[in-house]
Amino acid sequence: ATHPQPLRFAFTMPYRASHILVKHEESRRKASWKDAEGVQISQRTKAQAAEILKGFLEQIKSGEKTLEEIARVESDCGSAAQGGDLGEFGDGDMQKPFEDAVKALKVGELSDVVYTDSGAHIVLRTA
Repeated sequence: ATHPQPLRFAFTMPYRASHILVKHEESRRKASWKDAEGVQISQRTKAQAAEILKGFLEQIKSGEKTLEEIARVESDCGSAAQGGDLGEFGDGDMQKPFEDAVKALKVGELSDVVYTDSGAHIVLRTA
């Protein structure tokens, strides 16, 4: 008689991160809670999105504001309501460039500008 295979659990370490998303003319969806018609987003270049995020990075690094404070007001992601917090996620749950950026960070570290199909981001790894 053949015996069933023992159950194998694939355990992937959950990650947790917060981010600020700035959408631009190349974003796959050119609308957000801040810009329902996508008017501003459609007029923003990828380079302009990066410049906006670099300004936010300076504010965070100088201690002027936290990522959470900026995300609540400025992020084009629905996670803005949670201060940019995306909650826990595992391998394959996020777009690859985003996941790779999170994996490259130590907990508490902030990324430089990261590009995905959604737009441009800065990412803070929180777990």
